[in-house]
Amino acid sequence: MHESPLFEISSAELYNQSIQTLLTERILTLKKRHTSLWIFLIYAAAQLSGKPALDLIIPRLIDAGRSEQEAALLAAGWWIFISFGIAVAATLWLAYSDKMYFRTPKGPKSSIGITVLLGIAGFFLVLFGQGLAGVIEKAIGIEAGSQNTAALVTVADMAPAAIFAIVFFAPILEEFIFRRIVFGTLVDRTNFFVAAAVSSLAFAAMHMEFTHILLYAASGFIFAFLYHRTKRLLTSIIAHMMLNGFVMTVQLNMDKIEEFIRQMERIANIQ
Repeated sequence: MHESPLFEISSAELYNQSIQTLLTERILTLKKRHTSLWIFLIYAAAQLSGKPALDLIIPRLIDAGRSEQEAALLAAGWWIFISFGIAVAATLWLAYSDKMYFRTPKGPKSSIGITVLLGIAGFFLVLFGQGLAGVIEKAIGIEAGSQNTAALVTVADMAPAAIFAIVFFAPILEEFIFRRIVFGTLVDRTNFFVAAAVSSLAFAAMHMEFTHILLYAASGFIFAFLYHRTKRLLTSIIAHMMLNGFVMTVQLNMDKIEEFIRQMERIANIQ
């Protein structure tokens, strides 16, 4: 029995459509990888540009009358602002120029309203996660306090422009690298837990403070959960910005906070 010409044409058309679909998906995958590679290189350049830039800037600030310490802190603060600002601008341009870039991970996206609300709620979830990680670290003999945070606060105190970079620029860059690229690439190929574990450990390792790797990994895991829950990077960016803003506000006003606590204790003792 011979197939009809109509069936033969339909089969041929179906075959061609399948080939075209596969080729389109392949092209889109390669394009997303190309975009991710450029974003990663931009982030790496921003991180690695510090030493050569500071070697050029610090002597000029010393010649202008600044002490060596002041020059180092000023140069570091302003270079964080400049390099991260350029990196954020380039990253956003690349990401939004690729119309398919935010289709990873797969699944329906939450509304903007839900995204913002979960981002705010996520900040408190991260605080809880860090608190729990801090309790575990204390139980195994790790002292509280982050040298990385202390160094950034010292720089920000001398060069306030660094505050803007730490609160706004750094979260955007880190969420693109560790959530969109690392987590987003893995989650569609493995599962949430594998992708979240790898991305959160990479996030923790990047901070180069291995005694507190549990603290950073806990934050990274929660950021990954927020991103996966809404399929919008904005969720984890909001939570990350709020966390950095909270930490900087507390650290920069620690003297005032301690003085306030002492006054409350004196009032309580009088009563």
